[in-house]
Amino acid sequence: MESSGVNILVIVGTESGNAQMVGETVADELGRLGHHADLVEDCDGGLDALDLPGRDALLVCTSTHGLGELPDNLIPFADALKDQSPDLSALMYGVIALGDQTYGETFCRAGKDMDALLASLGARKRGERLEIDACTQPLPDEDAVDWLKDWLPLLEG
Repeated sequence: MESSGVNILVIVGTESGNAQMVGETVADELGRLGHHADLVEDCDGGLDALDLPGRDALLVCTSTHGLGELPDNLIPFADALKDQSPDLSALMYGVIALGDQTYGETFCRAGKDMDALLASLGARKRGERLEIDACTQPLPDEDAVDWLKDWLPLLEG
């Protein structure tokens, strides 16, 4: 890892704003820790605009919408990945998934789906996916910052 830190793209998928709040907090914390973090909430610019090959890592922070669907603003990113099937083997990634356990089997489904999609394209998962339950974890941004403490060292190896 360079002394200037890790170059991390934080992509947020949000409907009600909770994932956006978590993404903003995480990006701020990454910057505070000396890493370069770009936060993207609008994925309509296509994969080229995101410069995935120029990144060390990708962190997807997403809520689950409706009956387990991706938030509307994350769909263009997921569709572009599916359509273009880029080789992401040089990219490390992590996923922060927000959900509500009362929805049963669709709990954190968007995060699980993004995790599976990135892995299918060769991206290298670091650490476990963080699943935040709105029913039991009232401070999702604090949980995400705590999770970062374990995730960041995994990017160095």
